[in-house]
Amino acid sequence: MFLSLVAVNFAPHSSNAAESLEGDIVILRALDKVTARTKDLSVPIDETAVFGSLAIRPRKCLKRPPEETPETSTFLEISEIHDDAEDLTLFTGWMFASSPAINALEHPVYDVWVIDCKISEPVTSSPKE
Repeated sequence: MFLSLVAVNFAPHSSNAAESLEGDIVILRALDKVTARTKDLSVPIDETAVFGSLAIRPRKCLKRPPEETPETSTFLEISEIHDDAEDLTLFTGWMFASSPAINALEHPVYDVWVIDCKISEPVTSSPKE
């Protein structure tokens, strides 16, 4: 009997695809399950946004070019803020906009998922006269 294993790669970049574009700002949607309140957060890379007791810090945001299959992937660090103790790390890893359930934050009160990755326009200098 022959057994074959197939590797599945969830990495944000594939060697046979075009190079992903790196973004400056991550668009996230956060949900408070108790109050049913949602909020869209625009968080610059390496800055921290606070939603309820969560501190959310994006480290990297990649978006496929327009000619490729749409996908946005973000590397996030999410911690729970505690006043009387050290913050508790809840999630560190990649989240994918097209598949939020693959690598999701597991928390009884909050959900966070990736919506988009904003890419700044390159700065171009005007020609000197």
